[in-house]
Amino acid sequence: MTRSVSILMGSESDREIAKKAETVFEKLSIPFETKVLSSHRDHKELDRYVEASKSDVFIAIAGLSAALPGFVASLTSKPVIGVPVSGKLNLDSILSIVQLPSGVPVGTVGLDNGTNAALLAAEILALSDSELAKNLQQYRGGRS
Repeated sequence: MTRSVSILMGSESDREIAKKAETVFEKLSIPFETKVLSSHRDHKELDRYVEASKSDVFIAIAGLSAALPGFVASLTSKPVIGVPVSGKLNLDSILSIVQLPSGVPVGTVGLDNGTNAALLAAEILALSDSELAKNLQQYRGGRS
């Protein structure tokens, strides 16, 4: 069974962070889809997208109030990885993601770290895909 990831951005300005994740997925041959969907401006469309998605893991990239990762996590029981985006007050997006209420888990990586978000998503997918696990180990320099 082919596993895949959805990369969601709160706005087009997050594209460079998404590209970091896309590069990892391309190297590991992991199918992905990247979309701009705001939890503030497009919440109905975002709801429909998450509901219909066949993706196994979601990466949600968001700055400022960073509502996107928590919103996505509230719509699915699939893993959600939040990527806080740097801004004028870097703590805002980080705290918005890491301090979600109990029952709405979101894995969080470092500020602007699309690469680690992709690697964490690949590790999750590799739990049920031995070929991906081998590719991931090779990509990471032989570390398991």
